[in-house]
Amino acid sequence: MAKLSEIRTTETVTAETVRYNDLPKVIKVIFVLLSNVGLAIAILYIFGLSIAGYALLDNAYYYLLIAFFSSCAFLILPARKQDRRIPWYDIAAAAVTFGTCIYFFLHAEDILLVGWSHPTPFNFALGLILCILILEGGRRMAGNFYLGVCAILGLYPVFAGHMPGFLSGRSFSLINTVGFHVFGSEGLIGLPTKIMGDLLIGFLFFAGILLGSGAGEFFVSFALAVCGRFRGGPAKVSVVSSALFGTISGSSVANVVADGPVTIPAMIKVGYPPYYAAAIEATTSTGGVVMPPVMGAVAFVMAAFLGIEYRQVCIAAAIPAFLYYFGLLMQIDAHAVKLGLKGLPQEDLPSLKDTLSSGWPFLIVIAFLIWGLIYMQWERYTPWYAAVLLFLLSFRSKQTMMTPKRVIDVLIRGGSLITQTMAIMVPIGFIVAGLSVPGTSASFTGGLVDLAGGNVLFILLMGAVACYILGMAGMMVSAYIFLAVTFAPAAVQAGNLNPVAVHLFIIYYAMVSSITPPVAVAAFVAAAIGGSDPMKTALQSMRLGIVVYFVPFFFIFDPALIFYGGLSKTLTLFVLALLGLTLMSGGLEGYFWRVGKIGVVSRVFLFAAGLLIFFPERYTTIVGIVVAAATLASSLMRRK
Repeated sequence: MAKLSEIRTTETVTAETVRYNDLPKVIKVIFVLLSNVGLAIAILYIFGLSIAGYALLDNAYYYLLIAFFSSCAFLILPARKQDRRIPWYDIAAAAVTFGTCIYFFLHAEDILLVGWSHPTPFNFALGLILCILILEGGRRMAGNFYLGVCAILGLYPVFAGHMPGFLSGRSFSLINTVGFHVFGSEGLIGLPTKIMGDLLIGFLFFAGILLGSGAGEFFVSFALAVCGRFRGGPAKVSVVSSALFGTISGSSVANVVADGPVTIPAMIKVGYPPYYAAAIEATTSTGGVVMPPVMGAVAFVMAAFLGIEYRQVCIAAAIPAFLYYFGLLMQIDAHAVKLGLKGLPQEDLPSLKDTLSSGWPFLIVIAFLIWGLIYMQWERYTPWYAAVLLFLLSFRSKQTMMTPKRVIDVLIRGGSLITQTMAIMVPIGFIVAGLSVPGTSASFTGGLVDLAGGNVLFILLMGAVACYILGMAGMMVSAYIFLAVTFAPAAVQAGNLNPVAVHLFIIYYAMVSSITPPVAVAAFVAAAIGGSDPMKTALQSMRLGIVVYFVPFFFIFDPALIFYGGLSKTLTLFVLALLGLTLMSGGLEGYFWRVGKIGVVSRVFLFAAGLLIFFPERYTTIVGIVVAAATLASSLMRRK
């Protein structure tokens, strides 16, 4: 089994970038200075502090944010993955990005009061250069497909008037389009950058200090101590540790890379086939995207789009996330019983007492984070308070105290995480402005409703396919924003659906691409760690994560599953969902508690019965209970 110390290495890979360690010392110093001055500016703005009586205007702050972090992207993100050294043109790109944004910062008040939507030739040239550089930073982080989507939709106002039907909109010149993107309130300094600067920057810094202090190692040790001795123990360790880690990262791939080197070899050691072990890790890690309280960047974007408190998003996501992991655990347990798998020997497991003795501050800080987000409603202040609390708690012992070396490491991690996220978030402004400026989003919504003939199910199916396709490119946030502007209003309008349910629907179906072929990036990464066949691993991941494919439709048609519809109804549906998932897991794995192994035909009936019980409708539930009772009774009689 991989050693726990390996986690620190993998965290460095995911939290930092591939090129930072290869940079010359002077460039490293520049990166640290830029990123940490950017952090200091964020703290001043978020907490409303002023220097010599001067407080930052909103647009001035966002230009500074882009100046410091988007310029850093060219220092640590190579143009090609194989590039190890930083070429001169990356340094030039960083300098031009920084200088251009500082120029706009110095004119922020004039941009706000006078308006630069019709820029002068000089300002247009600077704005066009900045647009190209921002797109290139996004390409380096998310790939060519991401670049293409952002560029095409960003240029959409130029040719919107020439598009047919509901795709048509008002056309603008290239000069005005660049003006809207760079100086308007819906472009580069629009919603994505606002969410980044107001909310995400604090959570990313908190993630950096949490990971830098060894939280990933603690989460795996804690899960091993609690679950390792049970049958199929390492698989259950994977579920628990990935759920805990998901509260920090909100990234399926980051979860796989952090947990996989420990959990996948451990699962193989106790008897799980390599493809099954890798599939478990991929599926558990994917659930982190919808796991409260953090849920990654997309949850904050959703709260901003809907104009609701972030805690409402967390509460709505709680039951679906729990059902996702419950269904996974039931399948894992049934598979372990069927194969006669045991847990890990006690001597291979860390002591729970020792683990808690050394890592209790992490649990305290996570509990504080949840309390601050959900009860106190501090939102953007919570991660900063949590970071200070963790820093203070680190001084409880010499082994954990934040020494100057560790502080520098945390600042590098935090700066790297923020830089990478900025590289993805800022170009999304092209998508938002490109659809809203020509008025295309409204006509697209009406056209989509007309195309579906008002059929809600057809609209939802089209939306699910669109989410999956955009999610394949790893564009979780951009896929969500694009569909929140186009698909969500159509779905709400056509069926008078709950807006929160529709937006969660988008997030879930953008998430499934992580475990669904042909891309299935989380499954493929896990397969590489486990040495298994990638496609076989992805297909097994789909089966383990079966909940994610249908539960969004269930909470769309009955929002009681996301706490909209009365507490008693929510509890009733929750209990029925647990029963349905238990039956479905038995059908999928061919084993049911107290019944034993189940034949192929009975497995089909058992799975169908569980799905009918889970479906939030009275008559299907009754039919499902009858079918399940008959199937289990028949299987039990044949066994006897």
